[in-house]
Amino acid sequence: MFDFETITIGIIIWIVLAVTLSGLLQGTLGFGFPFIATPMVAMVADMRTAVITVLLPTLATTIATLFTCGSLKPVLKRFWPMPIYAFLGALCGTWLFVAAPNFPYQLLLAAIILVYLNLDRISRGEWPLIRRNERLFAPFAGAAAGLFEGTANVAAPPLIIYYLALGLTPAMLVPALQICFFIGKTTQFSVLTLHGGVSMTQWAATLPLVLFAVAGVFGGARIRHRIDAETYRVWVKRALWVIAFALLLQYGYLTWMR
Repeated sequence: MFDFETITIGIIIWIVLAVTLSGLLQGTLGFGFPFIATPMVAMVADMRTAVITVLLPTLATTIATLFTCGSLKPVLKRFWPMPIYAFLGALCGTWLFVAAPNFPYQLLLAAIILVYLNLDRISRGEWPLIRRNERLFAPFAGAAAGLFEGTANVAAPPLIIYYLALGLTPAMLVPALQICFFIGKTTQFSVLTLHGGVSMTQWAATLPLVLFAVAGVFGGARIRHRIDAETYRVWVKRALWVIAFALLLQYGYLTWMR
């Protein structure tokens, strides 16, 4: 973790900027906070410190995003098993991260995203196999989201791929993402606290960042409520391209720093 006795004002401003911008993206698209915040913080710290620094702000933005979504009953009725799959995946993923923090999880996730996006260009967004077998593919999507939540600190791509294939509207997709994010983050928090050597004092040091992250969410939610479903879908796919290349850059940067 950061040595708060020697940390510079420049680093503090950079981290605050990172969580505020990430919160804005989270509010606009319903995902994206950790994929922006984690590499930005990792530029001024090691990867483990970055994951710990953004975890509670990520959890807070997930809860804040749920407050912008209205009723959760339709989502929970259809996708109630997804948090269970995400929990199991996050449990395994966080254990993997603790045991092997230097494995190139970012490369694996980036490869999955790029394969999907290129296949999606060929199929033009039509995935009848997944639509016909929604419950069959659900455990794979949920577990994969949890796994990458615990390792690469980014859960959204597997879930987005699955939900876009089902043709969900933003009103369904955004809360469906959050219920899995919430389970994944709370599981990650528990494992890191009990077995990852992170103290309550270290967690408490990240709490001020929650305010900036949540403020960004509510600003972004205003943008999301003003765009139509097709525009939202285009933005989401563009965000996936950005996530994939950001993961590649993140891995390259961390490898170079070593």
